[in-house]
Amino acid sequence: MVEDENLEEAPGDTEREKESQKDFCGCFCIPIRWLKMLASEMHWSFVFGVVVVYGISQGLGGALNRVDMEYYMKDVQKVQPSEAQIYTAITSIPWIVKPLWGLLTDVLPIFGYHRRPYFILAGFLGVISMLLLALHEKLHLVLALLSLTAGSAGVAIADVTIDACVAQNSIKHPSLAADMQSLCALSSSIGALVGFFISGIFVHLIGPKGVFGLLTIPAVLVFSVGSLLDEPYMPNFAYRQVNQKFLDAVKAMWTTLKCPDVWKPCLYMYLSIALSLDIREGMFYWYTDSKGGPSLSQESVGYMFSIGSVGSLLGAILYQNFLKDYPFRDLLFWTQLLFGLSGMLDLILVLRLNLKFGMSDYFFIVIDESVYQMIGRLKWMPLLVLSSKLCPSGIAGTFFALLMSIDNVGILSASWGGGFLLHILKVTRTKFDGLWLAILIRNLLRISPLCLLYLIPRGDPNSSVLPSEVLGTKEGIETQETEDIELVSLINDVDVK
Repeated sequence: MVEDENLEEAPGDTEREKESQKDFCGCFCIPIRWLKMLASEMHWSFVFGVVVVYGISQGLGGALNRVDMEYYMKDVQKVQPSEAQIYTAITSIPWIVKPLWGLLTDVLPIFGYHRRPYFILAGFLGVISMLLLALHEKLHLVLALLSLTAGSAGVAIADVTIDACVAQNSIKHPSLAADMQSLCALSSSIGALVGFFISGIFVHLIGPKGVFGLLTIPAVLVFSVGSLLDEPYMPNFAYRQVNQKFLDAVKAMWTTLKCPDVWKPCLYMYLSIALSLDIREGMFYWYTDSKGGPSLSQESVGYMFSIGSVGSLLGAILYQNFLKDYPFRDLLFWTQLLFGLSGMLDLILVLRLNLKFGMSDYFFIVIDESVYQMIGRLKWMPLLVLSSKLCPSGIAGTFFALLMSIDNVGILSASWGGGFLLHILKVTRTKFDGLWLAILIRNLLRISPLCLLYLIPRGDPNSSVLPSEVLGTKEGIETQETEDIELVSLINDVDVK
């Protein structure tokens, strides 16, 4: 009887095992089917381009470059933290002229193509600049900065060009627009997580110059996107119209910027970023100092940034699910306040108060970085949504790129201001006595934009921000050709941006 019962139970157990195996396989099959669907609807070369540019070039490559550049400035060029702060900001200048790259890809085709030549140019810039940094024995600081800036320009051009491709396909396949944004966001997030995780390991194994050699791989892949991208050929393009198109776009953007409902939020966005002084180079030098700091290894620094990027992802999820319908002013008040208060964690760390509470330096640094990234993302998301609300039809994509450039100018100002503050307080490679005061001043300045919240409209993300006269006057500026799609970028990360 017992044997019969066992025989009866066996088929049921087998069926449950088969079902669990199906569920396990389904978890892997669903993303693959999703990617196949996107590839079949919009051509596989487009999906390949998004994964390469967002996932490998910006995500993985950007994470590797950030950690590698910290050690390159510190250990190879041997500059002071205040100088490293200035030099790092210089390399972001190509992102400030982002609208220029966008206008070029829209109105100036090369050899009959709008997108492919710009991917090839971006990849070429990346390969040459990274090889120069990797192979030159004693590269002068000026040449190193030029190479780093050229590499940054390559990433920026590829970013703008793939944005245009995404916008173009969003118009052709409106039902798949959300899927395309999800593909971009997932590629970027996964790439950054992997890049930060392995960055410290590779810096330790092959050194900063060796990592620059590895960064030629993303550039080569971007070059391959330009060779493989499926794009219609446009012979006999009227190049005489290029100047007029440039002038029309510039006039339209200037007319829009003069509207008080537009320039006031733009002024707030710039000041809220510029006043939040960036002193991360001083913190990094202190993190890795063997005497006064925690003396973190390269691997520990990479892991720290990797976990911090999870905090950024968590911030985006919190905003999407719980905070996206709150009025702009209310949400920006609390996020800006929390942004200033969260900086006090750095002060606790530098004064070594965490040790008195029994918390190790590394554990506290990981918490600090995660909180900073999460609140930074929560602060950035409503500004991103507000920026999209400020864009009139007809020049929406190019104007959005202009707003992102204003934000990048704010990032540049914050970085240079932070470098100047570190210099004034005499924070050097080995002396950190004034670092606590730099942190305190930075935290107070982070809270100061609360006094400027009157510049932000009272509405919420579901209401219109622009007045009707601005919305109505831009309808005729829409480009006539299908390929002249202006830039749409809704997933830029907090750091470049």
